[in-house]
Amino acid sequence: MGRQARQLSSSGFYHIVLRGINHQHIFEDESDYNYFLKVVYDLKVDLAFEVHTYCLMSNHVHLLLREKQLGEISLIMKRLLTKYAMYFNRKYQRSGALIASRYKSVPVEVDEYFIPLQRYIHQNPLKAGLVNKLEEYPYSSYKEYLIGGKLADTEFALELIGRNEWIRLQQIETDAIFEISGKLSMNDGEIRRRIMQYTNGREPHEIGSWTKVDRDSMLRKLKGIGLSIRQIERVTGISRGVVAKS
Repeated sequence: MGRQARQLSSSGFYHIVLRGINHQHIFEDESDYNYFLKVVYDLKVDLAFEVHTYCLMSNHVHLLLREKQLGEISLIMKRLLTKYAMYFNRKYQRSGALIASRYKSVPVEVDEYFIPLQRYIHQNPLKAGLVNKLEEYPYSSYKEYLIGGKLADTEFALELIGRNEWIRLQQIETDAIFEISGKLSMNDGEIRRRIMQYTNGREPHEIGSWTKVDRDSMLRKLKGIGLSIRQIERVTGISRGVVAKS
């Protein structure tokens, strides 16, 4: 059976995750991290794509890229991974695949999850215990958002919500996990807070006592912002069947 074709993004944004084969390190020292970032920068100049977020960990990489032409992400990643693998194998006298399976890419729409996705990417070193503050990690785009740099395209995200709000949200530690399926996993507290943004501060469990018209309207809105039926059921107490039919 052939490989499933990659899903293309109508917005041009992709969350890319690549991991070392057998969980091995793909960066051994500072020069490796710097070389990878240089390759990304050179390709960005050559192919004119945008780099909105990045974080390089010892055995995996997160990138949030925006292609200019539909489907160009495949060329971008092929050139990036080929060049880096050749460098790494030559330097460390190894052969064979460096990256596990295919890199994983998820189309990203510009919605309320865009900024939390950046936060999730930037907080990788913090959650791994490598640093105490986001700005201390040298191989992510977070510092570029604070003081500038030549690789990350920071204007787009900062203009969405403003620089001060962007920084505030990036600093909030969260248990949310962006699975590679493209779905956001949130704990019940975060789901509750998300719902209350749309209920003018009223608790989610109150929705069940609203008039049917108002209740169903709110349930449709919550599904429309990406919450699953199970998440809505769990936090509001409204049965799965009612949520599904609304």
